Amino acid sequence: MDMNRLLTLRELARCGTMAAAAQALHLTPSAISQQLAQLERDLDTKLTERRGRGVALTAAGHALVRHAERLMSVLDEARSELAQLRTDIAGELRVAAFSSISVAVLAGALRSLQARHPRLRVIVSEMEAREGLAALTAWHTDVAVIDDLAVDPGVRHHAYELVPLASDALHVMLPAKHPLARRTSLRMSDLKDASWALDSSNSSFGDFVAGLCRRAGFEPHVNAHCAGFELVAAMVAAGCSVSLASGLRLSRPLPGVKAVRLRPEIQRRILLAYRKGERDHPAVQALVEEVMRCARRILVESAPG
Repeated sequence: MDMNRLLTLRELARCGTMAAAAQALHLTPSAISQQLAQLERDLDTKLTERRGRGVALTAAGHALVRHAERLMSVLDEARSELAQLRTDIAGELRVAAFSSISVAVLAGALRSLQARHPRLRVIVSEMEAREGLAALTAWHTDVAVIDDLAVDPGVRHHAYELVPLASDALHVMLPAKHPLARRTSLRMSDLKDASWALDSSNSSFGDFVAGLCRRAGFEPHVNAHCAGFELVAAMVAAGCSVSLASGLRLSRPLPGVKAVRLRPEIQRRILLAYRKGERDHPAVQALVEEVMRCARRILVESAPG
């Protein structure tokens, strides 16, 4: 049995469609179909079946996916045990992290990690939290930095461990000369007549902000759907919009922008996630410890007013 073909089957089970599985694996739908057809020939067993316009797993396909996940967990444990037998921390470690934590925390943490373990090669992929968690469970990354907008920390997860990293309070971003910028704190209802700039590249955070507005009794008037935080900050600095930002986003000065505390305080929890089979992997643990040190220092030192 070819492990790559097993993982392709598992990705189809996770994503639900050939197109989504192909996108996740950076392959064409045709390549996915060919791999699954070869796996069926290898096993002489039907693993998928046509259902309407799509493809669904058969009972045998679902059974094989469960075994594939067990095999990958055992391989994770094997890699961890072998890594523990080394005299140094080396090799490759893949990390998925969303933009604000990458800019404020991760780059500095990796600099310190590289100084301590020069033979450890860390590869960072910027992903929205939900994408990072999906990459982790698909074995496309080894560690994912996520928040509780992407996952409920209170739910028991069979595939991965969650380590609390920090709590990150939200702040109102206002033009520096806005009348409300003189206030020491603001409520969401104070912003009901404002125009909003939202980062549309992060759907979970944008949806969360819109939900806060609705709970405060108004529908946000959005005058800027931005493909990144840079344009959000520019719209606010220009006096065109207001927005919300996490403390991590505000860890560096933003010219023309005043950050005001939100009351009652609203926080998101930031977490590190890694697969349970790698809980004892020395490289994973070294990364977790360094990121935690860096995050706590930055959030304490740079919290706005």
